[in-house]
Amino acid sequence: MNSSNVSDVSWSGQRPKVVVLARDSARQSSAFAPLFDLISAQCDVVVDDASFSSPLMESEAHLAIVLGGDGSILHAARQMGERQLPVLGVNLGKLGFLAATSPGELDSVLSSVVAGDCHIQDHLMFKCTVQRNGEVRAECLGLNEAAILGGTPFSILDIDLYVDSKWATSYSCDGLIISTPVGSTAHSLSAGGPIVQKTMDAFVISAISPHTLTVRPVVDSAQRVYEMAVRQSNQSTSITVDGQVIADLSVDDRVRVTRAEPRFRLIEVEGHNDYQTLREKLDWGGRIRHKK
Repeated sequence: MNSSNVSDVSWSGQRPKVVVLARDSARQSSAFAPLFDLISAQCDVVVDDASFSSPLMESEAHLAIVLGGDGSILHAARQMGERQLPVLGVNLGKLGFLAATSPGELDSVLSSVVAGDCHIQDHLMFKCTVQRNGEVRAECLGLNEAAILGGTPFSILDIDLYVDSKWATSYSCDGLIISTPVGSTAHSLSAGGPIVQKTMDAFVISAISPHTLTVRPVVDSAQRVYEMAVRQSNQSTSITVDGQVIADLSVDDRVRVTRAEPRFRLIEVEGHNDYQTLREKLDWGGRIRHKK
C-alpha cells in the first residue's frame, strides 16, 4: 500500500455531516429504512439524493454514504466531480468490490467511522476527452474504465494506440479498454486483463476479442498520456466511461485518457483487505462441485 495515499479520519469532535445516495430501486428494498435510521442516529444527513443529481460540490458534507452496488458508487464519483468526498459503500447489489460493507455490518462500521477508527484510501481517477478535427466534443471524469465499443453492425474495429504522442500499436478488435486499478476487476477482467492492486498508479490496456492472438493486456504508468484513434468504425461505435456512453465515434476521432487531479476517496475499516474481497467476491479457493 502506498502510505502517501492513506489519510486518517477526524470530525473534530462533531457528528459527521453526510450525503446519502441511493437509487429508487435500493430505496424499495426492505433493508433501506432500517439502514437510513442507523445513519440518521449517528450522523447529520444534509443531502438525501435518489436521483444522483444534487450539486455535491456545494455541499457542506464530510462524507458520502452510498447504499447500493458498485454501479451506484461509480455514479456518485462522477456526481462529485472535482470535489471527491470520502465514500462509505453499503452493498445492496451483487458483487460489491467497492461497496464492501454489508447491511448487517453498517451499525458497527459506522460507529467506527464516527469515532475516527478508520482511514481513507485514495484511488486513481482519469479524465477522458473526445476530440473530432481538433475540437473537444466530450469530456468527463471516470473511475473504472474508458472503453471504445464497436456497436452495430458489429464488424471488427481498427484502433491505433498512442502513448505520450508516439504510436504504440494498432488493434483489430471488437473494442479497446483503458482501465484504472479499481476498474481492473470490472470490464477489463472480462476481457482477459489482470487484477491490479487498487492503490497503484497505473492503467491497464485490454483489447476486446483481438483478431491477433499475440495481443495481450498491458499495464503502464498513469503518468503517461494515452490516445486511441479510430481508423475503422461501425455505425454505432461509441466511447463509454464507467458504462455510460459519452459520445459516438467516427473515423479519425481521438479519445485521450489521462490521470485526473481529483482522487476517489474510499473509507476503509479494519478487518477488510483486498485479498479477502477477491476470495469472497470471485470465490477464490473454491472447489468445483460435481453433480452426483
